[in-house]
Amino acid sequence: MSDPGPLSHLTQLGRTADLPESPEAAVLESVPNSHVGTRYAVRFVAPEFTSLCPMTGQPDFAHLVIDYVPGDWLVESKSLKLFLGSFRNHGAFHEECTVAIALRLVDLLTPEWLRIGGYWYPRGGMPIDVFYQTGPAPEGVWIPDQGVPPYRGRG
Repeated sequence: MSDPGPLSHLTQLGRTADLPESPEAAVLESVPNSHVGTRYAVRFVAPEFTSLCPMTGQPDFAHLVIDYVPGDWLVESKSLKLFLGSFRNHGAFHEECTVAIALRLVDLLTPEWLRIGGYWYPRGGMPIDVFYQTGPAPEGVWIPDQGVPPYRGRG
């Protein structure tokens, strides 16, 4: 019998996959890190993240930047896109969305280090930025600035 391969457990990659109805229903998947023992950073940027205000149902928009130093696992990017898209019809405050994404990734990957910056566009005239990280950035790994300038409005 042949080895089914390290990606045979994936349920979405290479297949049609609908947007999950909620973050809880989303299937977030991982793939083996082929460079275990080599310390490097991975960055995902979602400049058009959306969720709903839990009080008004109005849309909220954010620019998310997720950085992590992997251990044994990498997040499979299609599943991450679908997971982030599942927030589109999910009502939660900015802080809840940002931290929930981070905790779900930490639970899945057990990374050496992870941080997320949630740069939310103004609600009620005030932008809210939410930051989470698992601890200090590891020494010897280049972790660039997230590069998102403070919100300035139209000027």
